[in-house]
Amino acid sequence: MQVNVLQDKVAAGEAAAKQAAQSLQRVLATSNTARIIAATGASQLDFLESLTSLPGIDWGRVEMFHLDEYIGIPVTHNASFRKYLMERFIQKTGIKRYHLLDGERDPHEVIRKIGGELKSHPVDIAFVGIGENGHLAFNDPPADFETEEPYIIVELDEACRRQQVTEGWFSSMPEVPSKAISMSVKHILKTDEIIAIVPGARKSLAVKACLEGEISAMAPASILRTHPNTTAYLDTESASLLTETTLRSV
Repeated sequence: MQVNVLQDKVAAGEAAAKQAAQSLQRVLATSNTARIIAATGASQLDFLESLTSLPGIDWGRVEMFHLDEYIGIPVTHNASFRKYLMERFIQKTGIKRYHLLDGERDPHEVIRKIGGELKSHPVDIAFVGIGENGHLAFNDPPADFETEEPYIIVELDEACRRQQVTEGWFSSMPEVPSKAISMSVKHILKTDEIIAIVPGARKSLAVKACLEGEISAMAPASILRTHPNTTAYLDTESASLLTETTLRSV
């Protein structure tokens, strides 16, 4: 894993967006379509703002898959990841081919349909974050590192649900759904390139655990260190607990 530490979250988002744009252009130079996985949440705001403003990307040839979504909330809800992606990514780029996870429908049917599309061809690039509890997508600890299913139904732990309240997506814990659809860990790792954007002081403990601790289901994003082409973009706050040795060698 390559780790880049930028001065602040805006700079981290801009640097990650520059790499993402270059990677997309490289794929599109030799392929008719680039397939991507898009993450959501507060950590991705600056990244998506920068990426959608960069020139030279033929978004009409990009196909997007949705990383995760709550079960049971409407697309009109402030916390809906479908709403988030429509407003902050799809509408800004004009991307036409996208697969959003509908948390209001039967989740098993959603998983069957979109999972089948996801498995049909390799995915080129995944944009991901790391949760305060170390989760990757909505794979909270202890994460399932073994399932081959592209999407799974997961129970959200207390730390994950608390983060959603802290970030302002919900006003109280009882409002946060207890279940979600999440892309599986193994399927995220099948992507050719992974770009992780992880800014903010609240992520510093998770970043340390995932980059310096053992690779473990209890720190789900630690598994990213096994992927041959992963780049992490941190800011000085999220990287504040890392050792100099890690920053030089990871």
